[in-house]
Parts: sequence; structure tokens; C-alpha cells
Amino acid sequence: MKIVAFPFCDELLTPIGKIIIKATQQHIHQIFFVDNSEQSYLANPNQITHQCKEQLNNYFNGHSFTFKLPLQQDGTPFQQTVWSELQSISFGETLSYTKLAERLGDANQVRAVANANGKNQLAIVIPCHRIIGQGGKLTGYAWGLKRKQWLLDFEGKQTGKKLSLF
Repeated sequence: MKIVAFPFCDELLTPIGKIIIKATQQHIHQIFFVDNSEQSYLANPNQITHQCKEQLNNYFNGHSFTFKLPLQQDGTPFQQTVWSELQSISFGETLSYTKLAERLGDANQVRAVANANGKNQLAIVIPCHRIIGQGGKLTGYAWGLKRKQWLLDFEGKQTGKKLSLF
């Protein structure tokens, strides 16, 4: 069942732009950046969006790097598998698209893995920003490479690692 409208919505200002959180009564369905910070969505928060904002604030303030949220996003079974595997990549770690495809059992599916990674609609919480190109190259991020680099640098500072390179 594909959900088209989300009755609950909230915003969060972060060091790298405004995040919009969309939810139903039971799940967070979308977390995404908007490029125009003046762009506004009709705020109608609920307990789940509040919990999401609190956990994202903890992330950006360097207090907690794990998320415990009820998540749901529409996707094919393959996309769901990729998104699930993304959640197993620890804070402060990176992985190449090829290595992610290998983890999923077939290095030849690197393009399909990259495509699924790019369709993730739950920014930061499902850490698609931790996937980088072969040899540490910074590649694609739905919300912009500057944000991806910022996130990698931020996580690197927290862990003492430089994450954009292997």
C-alpha cells in the first residue's frame, strides 16, 4: 500500500539547512532537506515527529548518533533490502557502492544498489550519505554533495576519522 499524503509534518533547522519531517500516526515516512529555507510546509506535528526532531537535534549537537524511530518508506523489496543494509553501517564508517553490493550478495548489482541508495527518503536516519564511490570519491547525494561532505566531515570529527576516503 502506497501512502500518498502524510497528515503530520514538522520542520527542523540544522547547520546544513532545513529538514522537513513527514509522518503518519505510526511512522516517519520522509525526512528531507529543502534548499529554500524560506520554503515552508504546513506544520502539524505529532509525538513521532517530535521524537524525530529530538533525535536529529541530538545528532547535530553531537550527543547521540543512533536513531530509534518507527520508520516506513515505500519501495521495492530490493530497495528495502538496500535501505536495511544502510542502517547497519555504523556512525563514523563509510562504504563504497561496490562493497555495499557485495554485502548484499552480488557485486554486479552496484548500479541497482546506487539507484536504491539514491531513492532513500529518510535522510540521515537511514545513512545513505555514508556510501561513497570507489577509492573514496565523493559521489551523488539527493540533497547535494556539500551536505554529504558536511555530514562525513561531522561524523569524522566525532570519531577522529576522515570519512570521505578509505
